[in-house]
Amino acid sequence: MVFQSHNNILCIFILFSFLANASAQLSPNFYATTCPKALSIINSAVFSAVSKEHRMGASLLRLHFHDCFVNGCDASVLLDDTSTFTGEKSAGANANSLRGFDVIDNIKTQLETACPGIVSCADIVAAAARDSVVALGGPTWSVGLGRRDSTTASKDTATSDIPSPLMDLNDLITAFSNKGFTAKEMVVLSGAHTTGQARCELFRGRIYNETIIDSSFATSVQSNCPSTGGDSNLTPLDVTTNVLFDNAYFKNLVNKKGLLHSDQQLFSGGSTDSQVTTYSTSFSSFYADFATAMVKMGNLSPLTGNNGQIRTNCHQVN
Repeated sequence: MVFQSHNNILCIFILFSFLANASAQLSPNFYATTCPKALSIINSAVFSAVSKEHRMGASLLRLHFHDCFVNGCDASVLLDDTSTFTGEKSAGANANSLRGFDVIDNIKTQLETACPGIVSCADIVAAAARDSVVALGGPTWSVGLGRRDSTTASKDTATSDIPSPLMDLNDLITAFSNKGFTAKEMVVLSGAHTTGQARCELFRGRIYNETIIDSSFATSVQSNCPSTGGDSNLTPLDVTTNVLFDNAYFKNLVNKKGLLHSDQQLFSGGSTDSQVTTYSTSFSSFYADFATAMVKMGNLSPLTGNNGQIRTNCHQVN
């Protein structure tokens, strides 16, 4: 009897451990009963924003990247500075370049009206990234939900952890590896640069000094990015079909038309050349692998359960 009782207690313990672990997992149906209109509200707002300005699709996708790469997908990137911490918005990778905060705020306002205190800012950012890709003609994926919002942010971590557009291939592989991504996943996630724009100061060195670059491409870009001045002038990351989420980015790399140094590093005689070639010839492979990698990124160290909070205002802690 004692042995049976011990077994029962052990089974109960295992069951509770399983349930506790399961509760910490993200689920696409997380808001099915608490806020059933959550995803449709996010989707509608994103499609509206992208239809008004196609660049917003790239901006919302980038917001998700830059959130997840800094202490996980916890909406820390949205927090304004406070007396106790300096937020991530002023980090070099984000200052004067991160956009889309107004779209996230608009969505949050609608959700707080529909179901107050239920949907986290982190989940809004994750779902908005997926909807942005779809709005631009790209693939879709199932977004796990149930993240909670951080109560702090770190400029220093954003500075150290977000990959730089000036990185060489080995440094890019290391930066992504530090977040648990393979070189192949690094390449496919870089494909997000099939849409969006970059500032002149980030690629000036490439178009005037590098040799692995198509000369006519370099000349055409130089017209909007002089050797001095014009730092904030914008040029599409994908010079062919910038408002579409397709595989043209990889075709550009094969043709030595990558805008950023870090872009062209993926196809410069190194270990990732073959992967770039694969995606340049098969958009279906790119779409499938990109969707899988985005699910993985959305699962980077989320706050769940009783950790974090559901911010009422995405810019500040409750």
